[in-house]
Amino acid sequence: MIRVVIADDQALLRGSFKVLVDSEPDLAVVGEAATGAEAVDVVMETRPDVVLMDVRMPDMDGIEATRHIKDVTRVLVVTMFDLDSYVYDALRAGASGFLLKDTPPADLLTAVRVVAGGEALLAPTVTRRLIEEFTRTPVSPQVKGLEGVTDREREVLTLIARGLSNGEIAGHLQVSLATVKTHITRLLAKLEARDRAQLVIAAYESGLVSAAM
Repeated sequence: MIRVVIADDQALLRGSFKVLVDSEPDLAVVGEAATGAEAVDVVMETRPDVVLMDVRMPDMDGIEATRHIKDVTRVLVVTMFDLDSYVYDALRAGASGFLLKDTPPADLLTAVRVVAGGEALLAPTVTRRLIEEFTRTPVSPQVKGLEGVTDREREVLTLIARGLSNGEIAGHLQVSLATVKTHITRLLAKLEARDRAQLVIAAYESGLVSAAM
């Protein structure tokens, strides 16, 4: 059973999300919060698998709340604001996914399962906006911060940053899916990243890839 906490300052939306999540046999809402500070308290008390986190909330916003709970649970940011700064800040804060509130219900449920399973998930527009963020703040072309990463692992990291799935990476490099997963596991450890989203950030911040690629 995947245990979920819903954090949103709008009671109607919290109720709608709760009905949706509880309608699935493998999902269950174990707590709700109307503020960022309350979200932190509820998470610490219930220890859920995933938090559906709004961005704009009183007392403490969702991004700051994410910083407080990133080591306890996985956070899927769900907001109506499709703005670059929110995407970047949420991922840097430790969020594992970012969706908009107009996401179809089935896609939202899939996202909860994906994030609970340890993967990162971004809305279709988010990768593009994340790239635009790095375009506005270019980094040195010299690769930094990838000490200890092998040439093959850099290839894998580059393909992750371009949005390829594990299966697509395996096909591109002509290796097995298991080999790709091994490379990703090693990258996560070497770069001290929690998930794919942070690997994408590492690829751009290191200068390994650029928006022009």
